[in-house]
Amino acid sequence: MTVAAPEPGFAPAARSIGQALARAVRRLRAAGVPEPDADAQVLLAHVLGTSRTGLIAAARDPLPAEAARRVQEVLRRRERREPVAYIVGEREFWSLPIAVDRRVLVPRPETELLVEVARRLAPDARCVLDCGTGSGAIAAALATELAGARVCASDRSLHGLAVAAVNTARHAPHVRLVGGDLLAPFRDAAFDLVVSNPPYCTDDELATLEPEVRDFEPRVALAAGAAGLDVLHALIADGARVLVPGGWMLLEVGAGQADRVRGVFERDLRYTSVVVEHDHAGIARVVGARRRRVGTWTAS
Repeated sequence: MTVAAPEPGFAPAARSIGQALARAVRRLRAAGVPEPDADAQVLLAHVLGTSRTGLIAAARDPLPAEAARRVQEVLRRRERREPVAYIVGEREFWSLPIAVDRRVLVPRPETELLVEVARRLAPDARCVLDCGTGSGAIAAALATELAGARVCASDRSLHGLAVAAVNTARHAPHVRLVGGDLLAPFRDAAFDLVVSNPPYCTDDELATLEPEVRDFEPRVALAAGAAGLDVLHALIADGARVLVPGGWMLLEVGAGQADRVRGVFERDLRYTSVVVEHDHAGIARVVGARRRRVGTWTAS
């Protein structure tokens, strides 16, 4: 095994995995990365093809020269604030490893609330749509939780659908992928359940986002007009058309938007049973409502 050698004119290269980890933490901290310890562990474990636990166990092992080169590469990317998920090419969602790159948003833990609420409110749904699927994470999770459902995932971005295709092929091969703008591709009364994590950032918020989001994640998946409600309004306006009587629409919303979105549902007499659900941080994160005139589910 070839061990990394010192570079002329520089401090000696790390000779052990433990030394490399300590130096990586210092570099990321100096670059202002929010969680330097955790990120350094994830990145080194990725380079070495091990887990974070395995990384610690191998702290005294020599660092191979090729690994040392790759560590420098991934650290430079993280120092520029590229998201860790893009660097390693994966993020866990609903205990599923989800492939991600710059074509799609990185799945967030709070978005798992959509799956939790859908499973509770519509356990018997037979026809389900994840509108604006991005990586396909929500669709894959719903397909695993609602075993009897036919799940469809749509997105206006064909680049995003290519990523979703990878993830659904791996975790939920029966999910149907559809390209198109929001709900336009779908017939009336097509679904028992529609979920969406749409763009909901205001124009002013975009400039204040963390560099990981502002500089790397796709703007089309973030921006939603001056109030951040453009896409949410469009989904609610057309949602009643594609839902069967009694069908649910569940939407992720931004912090501080829940009351306004709830009001939109309540003023639209096609909906009833409006719900607001809070995430683990206590933020009202999911707003939903039921299509009025409760009836039966669609046929399987």
